[in-house]
Amino acid sequence: MALTEETVQDKIEIVGDFKHVQVRTVTVIKRDGTEISRSFSRHVVAPDADITGESTEVQAICNAVHTQAVKDAYAAHLAAQET
Repeated sequence: MALTEETVQDKIEIVGDFKHVQVRTVTVIKRDGTEISRSFSRHVVAPDADITGESTEVQAICNAVHTQAVKDAYAAHLAAQET
């Protein structure tokens, strides 16, 4: 009886005015090739986030959508929230 675990980023979405990148990760546990468990987790990458720990696919998407204009608008939004 062999158990295997597979983790894959199965959904990457761009949401909101500031182009937050939402990443869904699925973890599938299989016993002898038959799925016995599936769980999901999500995390969000903001325009001001450090993306060095993200997958190359997520980094490429962030580099494409997190333009300087988006980063500046997001920074202005955060500054306005603080006052």
